[in-house]
Amino acid sequence: MSAQVEHATVLLDEAVAALITDPDGFYVDGTFGRGGHSSLILSKLGSKGRLLAVDKDPAACEVAKNRFADEPRFEMVRGSFAELAEMMIERGLQNQVQGVLLDLGVSSPQLDDATRGFSFLRDGPLDMRMDPDSGISAAEWLAVAGEDEITQVLREYGEERFARRMARAIVAARAETPITRTAQLAAIVAEANPSWEKGKHPATRAFQGIRIFINRELDDLERVLASVLDVLAVGGRLVVISFHSLEDRIVKRFIREQEKGKPIPKGLPIMEKDIVRRMRSLSKASKASAAEVAANPRARSAVMRVAEKVA
Repeated sequence: MSAQVEHATVLLDEAVAALITDPDGFYVDGTFGRGGHSSLILSKLGSKGRLLAVDKDPAACEVAKNRFADEPRFEMVRGSFAELAEMMIERGLQNQVQGVLLDLGVSSPQLDDATRGFSFLRDGPLDMRMDPDSGISAAEWLAVAGEDEITQVLREYGEERFARRMARAIVAARAETPITRTAQLAAIVAEANPSWEKGKHPATRAFQGIRIFINRELDDLERVLASVLDVLAVGGRLVVISFHSLEDRIVKRFIREQEKGKPIPKGLPIMEKDIVRRMRSLSKASKASAAEVAANPRARSAVMRVAEKVA
């Protein structure tokens, strides 16, 4: 069975149920992956409904081309969801989108394909790019980055407490031989990790940090959130599924800020009716059920937040 068939979309039913309010509306799946969310969204749309899917990964775009070739309500765009506002301007759909879904992070097929270089469990070329045709690979970056820069990336994006030790080990190792394989990097950082956590590979956080940095994942998330209110219609939904605390904190903070409205200087006689609140949270953070986690262990860290544009 192929990886794309085996891929299990996390919080599938919950996300689509939260997203769709009008079956004839225009929706965006900002992270197509292998089409799990897109397929269910299309099944819920009427004949006038439309879905735009976005993904950086050419493999994902190829899946979309083959899977939905005869679906007139579907359009696939290769790119980053950070460019969503520009995509909607091109289509004349500013403030007209009924729902935007973002399923963040790396997908199972990307992790499971050793040639993509995301996994510390499978040896392959040290690439880690979601779009292999743009930017620099992890190997190229590690070949030239200074110890301080590597330390910052591992600490900030990987939340790795032994970032300095690992960065020093990487710099020392590359002086002997270029680091071009995932197994090489995993061994280097594992050896530099003096305190292995039970049930967690010692290279987990380092690989996460480098991947997020190489793909500008948090920057892209900040960009799409900054523009999503210019994309959504009033009543439109934002649904975000994140897989680690860095992403979830950004989403949580954004929704909270839009619920509260712009900060008002103390002492100004501002009435409640004068405060502009752009969104409202529709529920507390949702997590995968015990049954889903048992069937798909990667779902255990998933957190879903849903908000609606109100002004």
